[in-house]
Amino acid sequence: MKRKIAFALLMGIVTTGIISFSLIAINLGFAANFVATWLRSWATAYVIVIPAILLVGPRLQAQVDRIIN
Repeated sequence: MKRKIAFALLMGIVTTGIISFSLIAINLGFAANFVATWLRSWATAYVIVIPAILLVGPRLQAQVDRIIN
């Protein structure tokens, strides 16, 4: 269980960081307030994604296991 939580926390940091950076850069460009906007978006996304990874992840893994096996 600790491994799954650690994975979710780290995967959440990486994925939300990459996606929020990319979307802010594409949509707003590198404006003067880029870093503040990015960090706010990143934090918001992280708070949303971690529960999703922890709740949806196991169900999705079970579906994939069922399809492959």
